[in-house]
Amino acid sequence: MLEGFDERSYLNARRWKPGDDPYTLYAFNQRESERIPSNRALRDTRHYRCTTLHYDSDLPPTSIIITFHNEARSTLLRTIRSVLNRTPVHLIHEIILVDDFSDDGEFDCQLLTKLPKVKCLRNNKREGLIRSRVRGADAARAGVLTFLDSHCEVNKDWLPPLLQRIKQDPTCVVSPVIDIINMDTFAYVAASADLRGGFDWSLHFKWEQLSPEQRARRTDPTQPIKTPIIAGGLFVIDRSWFNHLGKYDTAMDIWGGENFEISFRVWQCGGSLEILPCSRVGHVFRKKHPYVFPEGNANTYIKNTRRTAEVWMDDFRLFYYSARPAARGKSYGDIRSRVELRKKLNCKSFKWYLDNCFLCVFKVSFQLCTFSSFLSLPAATLCVNFSSMHIQTVQCYDASKDTIKHHQCTCLHCISKK
Repeated sequence: MLEGFDERSYLNARRWKPGDDPYTLYAFNQRESERIPSNRALRDTRHYRCTTLHYDSDLPPTSIIITFHNEARSTLLRTIRSVLNRTPVHLIHEIILVDDFSDDGEFDCQLLTKLPKVKCLRNNKREGLIRSRVRGADAARAGVLTFLDSHCEVNKDWLPPLLQRIKQDPTCVVSPVIDIINMDTFAYVAASADLRGGFDWSLHFKWEQLSPEQRARRTDPTQPIKTPIIAGGLFVIDRSWFNHLGKYDTAMDIWGGENFEISFRVWQCGGSLEILPCSRVGHVFRKKHPYVFPEGNANTYIKNTRRTAEVWMDDFRLFYYSARPAARGKSYGDIRSRVELRKKLNCKSFKWYLDNCFLCVFKVSFQLCTFSSFLSLPAATLCVNFSSMHIQTVQCYDASKDTIKHHQCTCLHCISKK
């Protein structure tokens, strides 16, 4: 499989040097990553019932798109080799590497084209994850797109469950369970299969446990888990559906917030998001970014998430501004084309999304403010007033006069998870 590829020379050219801090270049332990073989064995972390499942023999092949900027050679090579070693060859149409203007020039990416199925594209300036992924998707020739990060390892039989679900429903966007590769030791650790994506009003992604009620209803641990949000680094999508939905918002910069934008868009415009427990992919989670954001990390994240809030969150965007006041007044570019896309696709409201996709501890809904609707607590009389750019908690009900003071406002209900 590796005939013509000189792995030792490839790795030695950028190897960690004794005396250097092994975390400086990549924000993970480069020394430990280089100690581990590129084709190391992994423990199968799936539920044992996953091994009993059968998949169609005519699953569609996929184009696997991996973008990178100044990635460690050891982790990039391990990502690619894990794909080649643990994927039926007929399901890989191509592996497209998109080099986002790394300091190595074309040298790094071109060397990897000696590996089977691997193609290389290089940006002539720094574009960031979002535009790099779109470039890879535009070059792809398979009917299904698989996006992977450049520091991950796919586990046994990771791809067939994802392709099977896409074949069954092309509007479904699917993600594997993301196992943890320890950034210090590079130990491969199984993640819980009882998690789904969540977020707070500042648009900060977080994993949340399925509620006891949700877990009790999951009598089959191999079944998909509906998720309001995907982490964004690893997912599979039908190429026609990706194009129909408007790809990514390419006015977003570098990294951050794109997972919220595509998640809201998929749900609100007729699709769905699922995590498949029988697909496992490990990922190196770092505590900081090793690369530079031209406009600064915080400013870039604000720009990207503000674009998301303005296009997709309707009046609920005011919760975002309340949680992230630094976003007010910050430039976020021209969103007219994305607003038009939403109209063209006849997408649903963010209220619909909250009501149908994000059933959680606190649920927000528009309705007439009646005494019984306030927070579901016996004497609560507060609701949220959207009359200005600032969210205000106001008295909707005047108990002394037994009258309703604000007839149209937004009430918060405290409900149990479903």
